[in-house]
Amino acid sequence: MTDDPTSLPPGQQPAAPRKPLSPQAQRALAEAEERRARAARENAAARPKEVQGPRGPEPTRYGDWETKGIVSDF
Repeated sequence: MTDDPTSLPPGQQPAAPRKPLSPQAQRALAEAEERRARAARENAAARPKEVQGPRGPEPTRYGDWETKGIVSDF
């Protein structure tokens, strides 16, 4: 990617240069990235398969319980 304004899509301006981050901000970003990576590894661990559960998509995916197109609120 270049900073050449002629290579940007029409109507888009080049990004303003960022000021340097403090050591504390850099450390916080590194810690956050480490937490995200750890959470991704934990979520990737094999979970037990549900037995006799609902078929298809998760029925509570929208915050309501949906069965055969009928929705009930909790």
